[in-house]
Amino acid sequence: MSTQLAVGFDLDMTLIDTVPGFAAVLRVLGDELAVEFPVEQMTAKLGPPLEQLLEPHLHAEAVAPAGDRFRELYVDHAITSVPALPGAHEALAAVRRHRGRVVLVTGKFPRNAQLHVEHLGLDVDVTEGWVWGVGKAEVLRREGVTIYVGDHVHDVEGARAAGALSVSVLTGGCTRAELEKAGTDVVLESLEEFPGWLDEHLLTARLEALERDLRAHGRLMVAYSGGADSAFLLAAAVRALGPHNVVAATGYSHSLPQAERDPARGFAAGLGVELLTPQTHEMEREGYRANGGDRCFFCKAELIEVLTPLAQARGIGVVATGTNADDAVAGFRPGIRAADERGAVAPLRDAGLTKAQVREASRRWELPTWDKPAAACLSSRVAYGVEVSPRRLARVERAEAAVRALLAAYGVQNLRVRDLGDHASVEVDRALLPLAPDLSGAVVRAVTGAGFDQATVDPKGFRSGSLNELLE
Repeated sequence: MSTQLAVGFDLDMTLIDTVPGFAAVLRVLGDELAVEFPVEQMTAKLGPPLEQLLEPHLHAEAVAPAGDRFRELYVDHAITSVPALPGAHEALAAVRRHRGRVVLVTGKFPRNAQLHVEHLGLDVDVTEGWVWGVGKAEVLRREGVTIYVGDHVHDVEGARAAGALSVSVLTGGCTRAELEKAGTDVVLESLEEFPGWLDEHLLTARLEALERDLRAHGRLMVAYSGGADSAFLLAAAVRALGPHNVVAATGYSHSLPQAERDPARGFAAGLGVELLTPQTHEMEREGYRANGGDRCFFCKAELIEVLTPLAQARGIGVVATGTNADDAVAGFRPGIRAADERGAVAPLRDAGLTKAQVREASRRWELPTWDKPAAACLSSRVAYGVEVSPRRLARVERAEAAVRALLAAYGVQNLRVRDLGDHASVEVDRALLPLAPDLSGAVVRAVTGAGFDQATVDPKGFRSGSLNELLE
């Protein structure tokens, strides 16, 4: 199973431009001590502990008291004057987009570091101060940090000691040559380059993890619905194992739209894999027909229980589903639990691949499914508590086909006709809303013509899992 991403950041000259504030405090301290500090020299490579910077300019016994006084003065002279470096907020936001944690690990006095965080609104989960060089490794390991971003050669030392990937930015005083000599893995001009780098790094790393996982299985049966996720998994399995070691299996039942079947068959044929189309009988399961909030549990249980013996008959020990990393954190997903309990594996989820990453990788691999709209099973259109039946599913399918044909000229992509029991609700792409009155009327007539007594166009537009709103 994939673990949550945790990215560490240094503070001074990585996230914030400390030079103006640091210089101001040195001047005030120098005036108090009657010492003329070489401010420009002392701020050229910020990062080392303060006492190390003060030692060459003070008697030994004066260093510690001067350091304490510096930290006192810092609050009034260096918080409001210190800005975030370009790209800092965007870099933290990039980690958040990947559902990651942000760990700030700095040599700065903890209270002053926290004041910077609060003043600038830096979005961090953990702030750890007064750690330097290899001493940062303990914190990085404790917090599960796998990427550490800094500007100093000693930040590189901390990352390497922790076994984390070292990413260096050139906004501090260290040169590219110095950072590379220290062993950094990546050098960026500034944090402005970090979001793009992180996106590419994670996609590459997760695709490599997926390939390793697939190769470890040797042979694989993919529970293949024809959607973007399972199609990508099927293509990845063929790349890793060869078509002769992969079997695709699509469960045929009343809940699989007829329109999905031929394209799915064509995609599998294009990969050169065997496609099985066994009948599944989820409609015979009382829990499925009852259509409670756990309906997907019974559907997925039926599918895996049908596919597992077919896989075993071909010498294949495991069935893989197209569950991705977003699915795993999307809340109420009883179908995932059913698959896990029955021994199915989810390579996309385990590699940490999100829906967006699946689509991006599919685009790069030139798979025709890269931009295919989500196409959940027909039963997902029936409101919880309304009994699922072949008749209901058939009229939903007819209604969607009629509305899609009507709106094709308008570029409709996402479309759902929801069976709410006493009427139907039509969801289309929000960009198409509001529909013109005559077009809205035509949509309603198309749906009632398919067998519904009443229909309305949902003003909120298409959204995945909208029936969960009623469940909640």
